[in-house]
Amino acid sequence: MTGPILTVPNVVSAIRIALVPVFLWLMFGPNHYAAAGWLLGAIAATDWVDGFLARRLDQVSELGKLLDPIADRFAVASGVLAGWITGTIPWWFALALIVRESTVSLAAMILAARTGEKIAVRRLGKAATFGVYVAVPNFIIEAGTGYVFHYWVSWVFGVPGLILYYAVLFQYFGDVRRAMSGVSSATVDQEETG
Repeated sequence: MTGPILTVPNVVSAIRIALVPVFLWLMFGPNHYAAAGWLLGAIAATDWVDGFLARRLDQVSELGKLLDPIADRFAVASGVLAGWITGTIPWWFALALIVRESTVSLAAMILAARTGEKIAVRRLGKAATFGVYVAVPNFIIEAGTGYVFHYWVSWVFGVPGLILYYAVLFQYFGDVRRAMSGVSSATVDQEETG
């Protein structure tokens, strides 16, 4: 598959996005929490695939740069909100994630509207996202299976992930402030997504 739109990484991103409604159906339809958690885990685990393929196959595209973060945010937001509504994720954990994501999204929109720039992705942010990506599906799996292993995995990865999420939030605030004052917000930590 070639071309600016129909590329391998874009197809992977589109499949990841298309699987989120299946996850939601499993959560709210038959209430198959374990299956929903495993599916969300698979969507999260393939987070790196589309970007890797874009660089490896030299198929980086503007559409891919848009689809990849949409797939990530859509999966995380759906998992957190569904987990909060069903009670499979602790309410305070879900609320902390929602507040953080909403704050970053608002800052990104303000920055884009005023300067046309985007917030640079940081490696520490990737580490935080990994922790959250491990925790959220495991909370849901534990609710469906009752296996204490998943409960502990959720906390071992979730608490550090949440702490890092907020640490990166303050770094992003600095980036936005610099960009608004005319200083480039690009950092050595910036990673291009495909």
